[in-house]
Amino acid sequence: MASPITEAGGAEPPATVRVWDPFVRVFHWTTAGLFVLAYVTGDRVEWLHLVAGYTIAALVGARILWGLVGSRHARFTDFVRGPRAVRTYIGKMLQLRAPRHLGHNPAGGAMVVALLTMLSAIAATGHLMTTDAFWGSEVMEEAHEFLVHATLVLIGLHVLGVLFASLEHGENLVKSMITGRKRIEGGD
Repeated sequence: MASPITEAGGAEPPATVRVWDPFVRVFHWTTAGLFVLAYVTGDRVEWLHLVAGYTIAALVGARILWGLVGSRHARFTDFVRGPRAVRTYIGKMLQLRAPRHLGHNPAGGAMVVALLTMLSAIAATGHLMTTDAFWGSEVMEEAHEFLVHATLVLIGLHVLGVLFASLEHGENLVKSMITGRKRIEGGD
């Protein structure tokens, strides 16, 4: 029997599967929002900057733990690949021949690791600036600011990669990070 959608002349929507669990989605969007908050309050509202920074540090710690014991597509073993696999994937992506992945593709996996590393380093340098040993240290402040600006570059590359993959594979990856669902066909 045909569904009401096909009887009305429409097409069946593609079948979807849950890929991103609630923790991954909440972590992603909360960390993004807190990073913006920390950035805009850095020299203006110190207490809010510190709260945002320490919350990001706690979230990163929780995400690392979830990367070890979480759901299938949240685990590092599902998406972290070596440099050769990442280079190969990026080469295919630039040729518009990259295979679709249900979870993170190799380039996306590398970006997750890079962003978690950078956020950890930002949190560490930020914390060190509150200690007696590094209070007022220009070197530590410059390192902190460098890491923030390098992370902004990574965020820009992340957004471009998401847009590129969305167009290449005909799916809305931003929506999937909100709903947690992606279409089943054409992925690993």
